[in-house]
Amino acid sequence: MAAGSFRRSIASQLSKVLDLPPENLIKSISAVPVSKKRHVADFQFSIASIIENSSSDCLTQDLHLQAQQLAERLKCDSVVSGISAGPGTVNFTINRELLAKTVLQQVWKDGSEYGVKSELFSTVPRQKAVIEFSSPNIAKKFHIGHLRSTIVGNFIANLKVALGHEVVRINYLGDWGMQFGLLGVGFQSFGNKEKLKSSPLQHLFEVYVQINKAAEDENTKQLAKDFFRKLEEHDEQTLSIWKQFRDLSIEEYIRIYERLGVHFDEYSGESFYQEKAQEVLKMLEDKGLLQKTIKGTGVVDLSEQKDLSTVSTVMRSDGTSLYITRQVSPSVDLAAAIDRMNKHSWDTMIYVTDKSQSNHFQHLFQILKLMGYDWAERCQHVSFGLVQGMKTRRGEVIFLEDVLNEVRSRMLQNMTSTKTTKEIQDPVETAEKVGLAALIIQDFRGLLSSDYQFSWDRALQSRGDTGVFLQYTHARLHSLEQMHGNAELTDVNVACLQEPDAISVLQHLLRYDEVLYRSSQDLQPKHIVSYLLTLSHLAAVAHKTLPVKGSAPDVAQARLCLFHAARSVLASGMKLLGITPVTQM
Repeated sequence: MAAGSFRRSIASQLSKVLDLPPENLIKSISAVPVSKKRHVADFQFSIASIIENSSSDCLTQDLHLQAQQLAERLKCDSVVSGISAGPGTVNFTINRELLAKTVLQQVWKDGSEYGVKSELFSTVPRQKAVIEFSSPNIAKKFHIGHLRSTIVGNFIANLKVALGHEVVRINYLGDWGMQFGLLGVGFQSFGNKEKLKSSPLQHLFEVYVQINKAAEDENTKQLAKDFFRKLEEHDEQTLSIWKQFRDLSIEEYIRIYERLGVHFDEYSGESFYQEKAQEVLKMLEDKGLLQKTIKGTGVVDLSEQKDLSTVSTVMRSDGTSLYITRQVSPSVDLAAAIDRMNKHSWDTMIYVTDKSQSNHFQHLFQILKLMGYDWAERCQHVSFGLVQGMKTRRGEVIFLEDVLNEVRSRMLQNMTSTKTTKEIQDPVETAEKVGLAALIIQDFRGLLSSDYQFSWDRALQSRGDTGVFLQYTHARLHSLEQMHGNAELTDVNVACLQEPDAISVLQHLLRYDEVLYRSSQDLQPKHIVSYLLTLSHLAAVAHKTLPVKGSAPDVAQARLCLFHAARSVLASGMKLLGITPVTQM
């Protein structure tokens, strides 16, 4: 990794002066973010990081003074051309030609793996991760929360795979519960087999809405209970109807997920764990963890004082496990977690849902620990906030497909109003990819836990910090390469890349591994989003000030290599976020 060789060189020099092993210093040497206002050094070393390892009398000294003293003891060499002190940091400027040569060579050599091969990841063990995300309810609305879960889970899976981990993507469907009793009765009254085959999600939802209107009727209630009882008793005919609902829905989901560029290794669901949930209740009872309330419901006491001040309800008064909603009970999730460990022997399991379910997962992990499963500590809930204001032109969003169709049609309209769209080979597909980028970037710009107000106008702007701007930059750099022939790195004259705007792009490319490392630690996509938006802005400025056309051949070739490197890293980052880069726009 380009930054890695520079970090090692700086650490080696620091280690001699500080009498500390270089490997202890590498993590404290970071690439300096590019500033629009002023020239910045390439790397900085934080003085505070070594104070932790030194005697306490150092703490009383002024950090700035220590930085100055350390800077004076260091010398420039063939790698470092400038050393200066900042507030609590020592700053290093790399030899400009070496910077250009090393960065371009590294991006060229590593291609899509640039950044992930960094020594920052060398101590991170390769693991097996199970990630559960998306998880819609069959026959109910695909809420916008499910879209967030889908794109966030996909990002986490993409990042883990890029870093060499093994990932199992699970879609845990809401495919069981009393609503299927209602749905079964509703289908007998309002169902249409042709509509079910052609548009299962839409038709089952329509049936569910109709039967819900009649749900207050005692006769309908009884019929629904009877249907669901038959389902629980594995009555063949009833099971066959349910299975058809489930299979056709999954088929349609797979088609829609394809449009999002998302896939799953396993479609699981609440239905899989009904019998296993009963086994879990037996285990809880055997371990003395299951307690009965006056009403007869089964609870697990999670309070520290064991005074039932915090309980998790796992069983109804009739002795059956609760599975109607996750918020009500973790019994089915307990069974699923244990089963997944037995099946996949995972190192970490991540659940991606909205933050309203935080309590549920806290209880789930606590109960697993009480049951003696130490691996519960390796379970993680990645929560996200709510999205307000996402409506289509027709009104409320009911299905994921509504969102995808809306973003495609709005983007196509925007593209049609520009002059270049007629040259695009497949404008509809391009509009879909650019529109998706717009959705994803608007969603990923802030902390995942934050709520945000969705705005079509803001998301689809072609200028500013948007997904449309990222796609536009990628397409523009791609057409530059097409127009002038692919860059060749073999004989690039790096002395031609000394302008401030070229240096800014190179400096920014240096930081990519640190940004990936940060995202891998907290699973927040915003670090990568912010990095790619800055890269696009820097590339746009360089595109104006460093023309390829009309420049001397060696200058043109060097600039082409610079733009190729920027486009390559931009494309890799976009793919991690779940965005397919377009080459025309």
